[in-house]
Amino acid sequence: MAALDPVDARLGARLAELRAERGWSLGELADRSGVSRSTLSRAERAEISPTASLLNRLCHVYGRTMSQLLSEVEAEPALLVRAAEQPVWEDRTSGFVRRSVSPPQTGLRAELVEGRLGAGADIAYDRPPVPGLEQHVWVLEGALDVTVQETEHHLDAGDSLRMRVWGATRFRCAGPEAVRYVLAVVLP
Repeated sequence: MAALDPVDARLGARLAELRAERGWSLGELADRSGVSRSTLSRAERAEISPTASLLNRLCHVYGRTMSQLLSEVEAEPALLVRAAEQPVWEDRTSGFVRRSVSPPQTGLRAELVEGRLGAGADIAYDRPPVPGLEQHVWVLEGALDVTVQETEHHLDAGDSLRMRVWGATRFRCAGPEAVRYVLAVVLP
């Protein structure tokens, strides 16, 4: 049996706490999020590592960004976080690697995230974690297709896109090489 990933264990515990704080059963959370009760239960018990899409759905229900949720399961916030100490989370299913660049701090409205998608990787979010979320995407290397509510934008290295997210979004590596980009996230 594989050892329990400590981040997944803390994340599962935090997800269970958030549900308990609201007094919701697994069934109520399943209805609100569109995620099956069994998947929610397995995520809370850290039997599975949640995907980016699953976390996005839960963040939407709980009214927080993914960075906020992930920062809640990490150590005490610092003002400076060295590159080697920046938390990295990977969605192994989609090939998405997410680095939390900004030092985590509750109460602040903006954060920086580095995203990496392998060639052909594709992530679709059916809703924003927080409606009206402002996002800025700046491509550092490679090419990225970003779809915002059915409008597709192609970005090459150096290009940037600003958007306010109310509905579905999709990030797809558009080139034969991996894409690396900065995502600035600003709460409404």
